[in-house]
Amino acid sequence: MPRLLRSSGLVEDDWRRLAPEEQDFGGQRILVPLDTWLTHREALLERVPQRIGIWLDGDQEPDAIANDLARFGCIAIHFPAFTDGRGFSCARLLRERYGYCGELRAIGDILPDQLHYLWRCGFDAFELPDEVSLDTALDCLGAFSASYQSAVREAARG
Repeated sequence: MPRLLRSSGLVEDDWRRLAPEEQDFGGQRILVPLDTWLTHREALLERVPQRIGIWLDGDQEPDAIANDLARFGCIAIHFPAFTDGRGFSCARLLRERYGYCGELRAIGDILPDQLHYLWRCGFDAFELPDEVSLDTALDCLGAFSASYQSAVREAARG
């Protein structure tokens, strides 16, 4: 079972991620796939804001949810493979173009070596596979104290 890392360390994940075919919208906090949101938007809008989240695949554009961003307490971006960098761009768009301020979570096939760069692009939570050491992940998250490139976050975590 994946673990959730924030800059403070491992935390309890209080979001339940729905599979694409799942339609059980009960519970405190749920993350629904974009297609589920688009199909069941009216029913999901009845939920209390900040108790609904959404997850996007790397090939899905954030403009599809731009008008509803204030409704989401969490947006997760799924990386289908560690070599697929589209999620980095999606995160920057959500933070810079659309001004999303809630939790932005990286899920899927991410490597510890990518954590620092994910954080700089705007992610603030990372779903770690069991085989990744917490110490390694935290070291990678704070690996650099300075950067030449501009980013959503200029100063590195340490």
